[in-house]
Amino acid sequence: MTMTAEQATGFSGIADRIVENVERVLLGKAYVIRLGLTAMLSEGHLLLEDVPGTGKTSLARALAQSIRGTTTRVQFTPDLLPGDITGMTVYDQRSGTFEFHPGPVFATVVLADEINRASPKTQSALLEVMEEGHVTVDGVTHPVTAPFLVIATQNPIEQAGTYRLPEAQLDRFLMKTAIGYPDHAATVRILEGAVGPRAEVLEPVVELDTVRDMIALARTVHVDPVITDYVARLVEATRTHVDVRMGASVRGALALIRCAKTFATLQGRHYVVPDDVKALAEPVLAHRLVLDPESEFDGVTTTSVVAQLVVETPPPSERIAV
Repeated sequence: MTMTAEQATGFSGIADRIVENVERVLLGKAYVIRLGLTAMLSEGHLLLEDVPGTGKTSLARALAQSIRGTTTRVQFTPDLLPGDITGMTVYDQRSGTFEFHPGPVFATVVLADEINRASPKTQSALLEVMEEGHVTVDGVTHPVTAPFLVIATQNPIEQAGTYRLPEAQLDRFLMKTAIGYPDHAATVRILEGAVGPRAEVLEPVVELDTVRDMIALARTVHVDPVITDYVARLVEATRTHVDVRMGASVRGALALIRCAKTFATLQGRHYVVPDDVKALAEPVLAHRLVLDPESEFDGVTTTSVVAQLVVETPPPSERIAV
C-alpha cells in the first residue's frame, strides 16, 4: 500500500508541530531538528560531531519530551563497561532468582555523549543494540523501546585518550551532522532569556503510538525507479572518485532511500523527488567515505567530495510517476 496525498499532508502537519516544539528550546536549528526527526522516523540513529555547548543534550531531551517519550544520557568514559550501557543480571537473595536491571539504553532517545572516549568493547555494545534493536544478557533477549533513537556525539577537538570509531562502525549511523553555533539573532534571544521553557518541562505535542504509526507510514512513500537509479549512480560515483579510497556501500544507498522517503513526507509529499536525495546526500553519505591519505593531507574532506558528486551526477530528467 502506497501513502496517499492526504496521509502525507497529515504526516507533515504532525512533524511540523514536533519541530516547532523542539525549536522552542533549540533556537534557529530547524534543519538539524528535522534531520534528527528523519533519523527517528527512518528507524536509524544520528551522530553529531560538534564542539561542547551547542545544544546536543537539549536536542535529545526536547525531542523525547515532544513525543511523550523517555530520554537518558550516558557520559562515555574509558572505564565505562558494556553492562553500564545494556544493563545486567543481578541476583536477588530474597527471591533466590536473577533479575535483569535494564541499562540506560532502554529509552526512547539515548544521548551517548562523547562516544569516542569509551573503549571499543563498550562502543560495540551500544552499536550492537542500535543494529539489533534488543539486548541479550545471559541468553535472554530484551527488546528496546520503539521508537528508539541514539544520538551519539563526538568532540572534534581534544582527541587525546579517545578511541576513534572505525569506518565499519560509522557506517552503522544513518546520518552524521553538526548543530553548530547559533546565529547572532538566536544568540541575542538566548542571552535575553527569550528561549522559552526548559526542555525538562516541554509539553508533548504527539503520543508515542502516533510516532509508531508515522514510522510505518514512512515506509510506504513512493520511490520512482528513476530515483533509485539516481541514488545508485550517486553511490557508485563515490567509489570511483579520485580522492576516495573506499566509497559508500549498499547499506549507504539503502540509508539514502530510507531517509529520502521520510524527508519527502516531512515536506508534505507522498513521493520522493531528486531534491530530497540532494538534501540528504551529505549527512547520509559523507561519513561513510574513506579518503585517500594524500588527498586528506591536501585538505580534501568527505563533505566536499559528496557536494562535488551531487553537482556532477545528473538527476533524472524523466517525469516522475506518482
